[in-house]
Amino acid sequence: MGRTYGYARVSTRDQNLDRQLDALREFGVDEVFADKASGKDFERPEWRRMKGVLVQGDVLVVKSIDRFGRSYEEIIEQWRDITKTKGAAVVVLDMPLLDTRRERDGITGVLIADIVLQLLSYVAQIERESIHQRQAEGIAAAKARGVRFGRPRKKVPREFAMVRRAYLTGGIMRQDAAKRLGVSVSTFDRWMRESRDDTAYIEGMS
Repeated sequence: MGRTYGYARVSTRDQNLDRQLDALREFGVDEVFADKASGKDFERPEWRRMKGVLVQGDVLVVKSIDRFGRSYEEIIEQWRDITKTKGAAVVVLDMPLLDTRRERDGITGVLIADIVLQLLSYVAQIERESIHQRQAEGIAAAKARGVRFGRPRKKVPREFAMVRRAYLTGGIMRQDAAKRLGVSVSTFDRWMRESRDDTAYIEGMS
């Protein structure tokens, strides 16, 4: 018989690990590894340390699947590394189907867990696509109502007409013109492209 390890994670240092730790101790783990880190990837110190000691016959216990991380694709990759490469078992307390120790009606827990994880990954992907679609539809509807997105454009100052003339007559360089107006060179270039003649800008700034 191998050892039983628990893994707990919260995303920030302000969050509390107690609920997870209590559940792991109630299960009866020999040692707990705990990270206070984002679930965006698996580059976490305690996760790496746990993976380093995990060997065939050991059991890894987590309270819920999201304690592994946010990406189901990466969760599946790590899960298979633990169960198939290292030969350890995984138990997810909040989801009894994700328990690779057990066999149900001749079907191994590893196979059942793989199927469940693939299903969860598919559902997560569909939800992400649905969120993106709703966002795109919301943006399109807002644009149709005249809502503008992004940073508001800088207002063309009164001094632009004078600086523009100086630039066009070769009196100053682009960088100097932009500096005088307090904008970037790209903004000055855009104002130059949009300008038609001094009169239009003077009228717009009056």
